[in-house]
Amino acid sequence: HVQLVESGGGMAEAGGSLSLSCSVSGYRYTSCRLGWYRQVAGQEREKIAEISADDTALYSDSVKGRFTVTQDKSKNMLFLQMNNLTPDDTAVYYCAAQRRTPIRCAWDYWGQGTQVTVS
Repeated sequence: HVQLVESGGGMAEAGGSLSLSCSVSGYRYTSCRLGWYRQVAGQEREKIAEISADDTALYSDSVKGRFTVTQDKSKNMLFLQMNNLTPDDTAVYYCAAQRRTPIRCAWDYWGQGTQVTVS
């Protein structure tokens, strides 16, 4: 049973920083990825960062250069460091993990989400 639990959301001022953590339990690390999504009310969920088993990270254009995704597989933890925040970063942030299927990796595992508000 895979369980993802985010922590670290909250409020920040524009230009400030926040760090998110995600505890990953019951997950078998494969060649699939873990990552972070965010969602603004009334909009589609947006993938903003993902990281592979070899720590290769990819970012959306909206956060590139400001956010950093890292992982500690020995502690089953995923992190998102968010710097130079703007009000446009206000959203619910979700930790996510891919499930290996016979033909692909699918974003099937999700945390409950944590609110980030930037004023």
